[in-house]
Amino acid sequence: MTTRYGITVPFDGISLLDHRELIHEIADLGYSDLWSLEVDGADAFSILAFAAAIEPSLQLGTAIIPVYTRGPGLIAQSAAALADLAPGRFTLGIGASSPVIVERWNAITYEKPFQRSRDTLRFLKQALAGEKVDEEYESFHIKGFRLSRPPATAPKIHLAALRAGMLRLAGSEADGVILNWLSANDVSTVLAESGRAIEVTARVFVIPNENAEEARALGRRMVAAYLNVAGYAAFQKWIGRGPQLEAMWEAWGAGDRKRALEVIPDQVVDDLIIHGSYEQCRQHIQAYVNNGVTIPVLAITASGEQLRQAIRELSPDRFRTHLS
Repeated sequence: MTTRYGITVPFDGISLLDHRELIHEIADLGYSDLWSLEVDGADAFSILAFAAAIEPSLQLGTAIIPVYTRGPGLIAQSAAALADLAPGRFTLGIGASSPVIVERWNAITYEKPFQRSRDTLRFLKQALAGEKVDEEYESFHIKGFRLSRPPATAPKIHLAALRAGMLRLAGSEADGVILNWLSANDVSTVLAESGRAIEVTARVFVIPNENAEEARALGRRMVAAYLNVAGYAAFQKWIGRGPQLEAMWEAWGAGDRKRALEVIPDQVVDDLIIHGSYEQCRQHIQAYVNNGVTIPVLAITASGEQLRQAIRELSPDRFRTHLS
């Protein structure tokens, strides 16, 4: 498969309206994709709708839309609208998300995440094809839903997956898989579970800082924020990183946040977060591609002029020049 190079939007500290110039520059620099996310900032669809209207060359994707926080029909409506705005250029990425986002922040019960993800995927494939859906799925029931404005070109659907069951589901029923919080060396291990060649989107975290101590300090905070969430912790154990993180989990569980940060090994940060010089960052991104990622999506931790410089230095045009 041809490698596409993406970047995560929106950027922190920049209003959505002020993304106009950056989105044009991103396209000019050779990036092929913009991928949004949905946690506690902007929703995932708005920035992509804006990008669809102002920059017709870019592929657009969500990574991810939680399968709980919108009803299945509303997810289908939103996806159909983006597919209409960007025909053939939109990929709908869905996933289970986490109890923090679903239960604590959205007051929705987080139960049967595998079944909910599978059933939402199956529903969306039918609905976005313009079919009438009248189905009793395991995790919800749909009675007589049909999109009144089905897209002329149905979007591809990618499924976020961390462990074997979800990876096999992505491989058997989705158009692609979305990976997160794994090292470049983990990619081939993870993809062995998917069972067939599919598009592989991976969000890779980048701290463009040559001061390793500073980069690792920031990286430790990112690791602690995510890998103490049950789903991500289970994934790290499954992939074999459990012994390296056991001390962090123990300290975190005891309420000692300071110690939890201190005991995260340098190797874990170096494996999971790209940092260093721009040349080192490029080489690390390439390692993900070499191991099977077809759409690396950069999530750059920087602001102001440093962010803009990183966007330029890590762009596909510079990337190809430096690695050729």
